[in-house]
Amino acid sequence: MEEEENRLQTVKDRGTLICASRNDVPGYGFLDAGGNNIGFDIDLCRAVATAVLGNPNAIEIRLITAAERGPTIQSGEVDLLVRTVTWTTSRDAGWGNYVQTMFYDGQGFMVPNDLGVSSAYELADASVCVTQGTTTELNLQDFSNQNNLNLDVLTFEDTDAVVAAYDQGQCDSFTNDNSQLAALRTALSNPADHTILPNTISEEPLGPVVPHGDDQWFDIVKTVMGILIYGEAFNVTSGSIPGAASGDTKVDRLLGFEGSFGQEDLGLSNTVAQDVLRAVGNYGEIYERNLGPLGLDREGGRNALWADAPCTDCPKGGQIYAAPLR
Repeated sequence: MEEEENRLQTVKDRGTLICASRNDVPGYGFLDAGGNNIGFDIDLCRAVATAVLGNPNAIEIRLITAAERGPTIQSGEVDLLVRTVTWTTSRDAGWGNYVQTMFYDGQGFMVPNDLGVSSAYELADASVCVTQGTTTELNLQDFSNQNNLNLDVLTFEDTDAVVAAYDQGQCDSFTNDNSQLAALRTALSNPADHTILPNTISEEPLGPVVPHGDDQWFDIVKTVMGILIYGEAFNVTSGSIPGAASGDTKVDRLLGFEGSFGQEDLGLSNTVAQDVLRAVGNYGEIYERNLGPLGLDREGGRNALWADAPCTDCPKGGQIYAAPLR
């Protein structure tokens, strides 16, 4: 791609933030009854748009397939890739800069109840549907080879095709990230007839990606993700933003009432956190609004905040954490 000297200015001149995403997975990016694309990933895009343009709706969502994610962000044609993208070293090197892990996932399997299996290790010689061009496809092959399962892998270009094939009985199992399996099960003809197996075969840290070549833009998006996380950590919600300094130094710094955490150096308003949190809510609000209805509970899990640890000297909280805003 051509090196982008100042993507922030480009976005401001354009008046919209271009995000590559999806509209086919409930909870992450899908169309509501009014035809609006909503979801966890969409809200991350809206948060960045608020920070740099002052308007959470100043976004253009470019719908892409899983296989198109790499070429799309490599080309620099979009400002942000937010499409359930797993962070790996090769993608970091070849695709773009991964900003922040915003959801910790892992790959699993869904099967029809009448298949009669209770473990992924019982899927020997089974056919498995998977989306092509994904880490999911690579992990599946590794899992099959390592455990001598001789899986028959059936690949499809997009998620809708995978779900349709599985629902029609073209394969014995469907593999994807566990959170997406939970979401996509709701779209099956008879969701209750299908089970997500207990095995998790991979690490899938998901987060936004920006094009290589602009450190300022990388830092801006990283800071916006931090605002969402610390908003929850400091109990600042979309509906509880004070109009003046609270006396709590950390909260007042976050909201721009006292000191700075680098806003000016990034070309952002001193009160950018107020704008972002008021527009989309904090990390917890975004999570509960989009992923909570799918039954993806955070308590005691990896997607809880680090600050939810039961003690100050033990690593028993979640793994959602960001660089300190100061």
